[in-house]
Amino acid sequence: MADLDNPMAIGTKNTMSMRIVNGLKLVMKARRVTYGELGRRIQLSEPSVKRILSRGTLTIARLDEVCSALDIGLPEILRLTGEQSDSPAVLSLEQERALAEDPNLFACFYLLANGRSGRDVARDVGTDERTVRRWMARLDDLHLIEMRPKLRAKTRVASVVAWRTDGPLRRTYEGRIRREFLDAAFDRPGESLQFLSAELSTASYKVLLRKLERLAAEFRDLADLDRSLPAREKQSVAAVLAARSWVFSMFAKDKKTLRDDAFSD
Repeated sequence: MADLDNPMAIGTKNTMSMRIVNGLKLVMKARRVTYGELGRRIQLSEPSVKRILSRGTLTIARLDEVCSALDIGLPEILRLTGEQSDSPAVLSLEQERALAEDPNLFACFYLLANGRSGRDVARDVGTDERTVRRWMARLDDLHLIEMRPKLRAKTRVASVVAWRTDGPLRRTYEGRIRREFLDAAFDRPGESLQFLSAELSTASYKVLLRKLERLAAEFRDLADLDRSLPAREKQSVAAVLAARSWVFSMFAKDKKTLRDDAFSD
């Protein structure tokens, strides 16, 4: 067992410890917590906090203090740093089918995956706790959550999951989601819509697709980071990241889209 007071318990020569420290820095950046503010929360000076994080000389006890101060658990840090890979990004066909067949079960799963308790679900969906407990038992049977006492649950999947191509969830909900999400002017504070169209080389287009993949990964990381925050400090946010070879019908005459084989290696 590691020594709780020994800095080398998770010291600088430990690659995993440095990844944890990097994860903590990402949490601080995402939540706008400065070194000085973190120091005040754990009763250390700002120089001491900088020294500990720069050297990676966190004791396990100190790591627990920092996680508590940032209101995040070590599992979330491990998921962020890639050290915990047991959360699948894609659901099984059976899991998708069950969620597609029961909208209430799907809503319950979405809220639990984003850190809500069963009581939160009952309030937000407008039902009683007995019904929520039944939904949670079904989700447990599907291995999507692990039920805990007091209507709480540990999710067994990531906060953001990818729907299967032509899977039950996509077939059931995608059309409705597209219509509802895009039926907006996107002109309110906190909203953004960027539609861009240009002629790109195949090489530039590949770069663009890689950047979109990285942005999607950052969205998933932020969702995992914020999973443990209280519901009052969060809001539901959706983003559509899409790109394809396409020509507006008004300009389509004599225009050609990129061939699929342009992306084969």
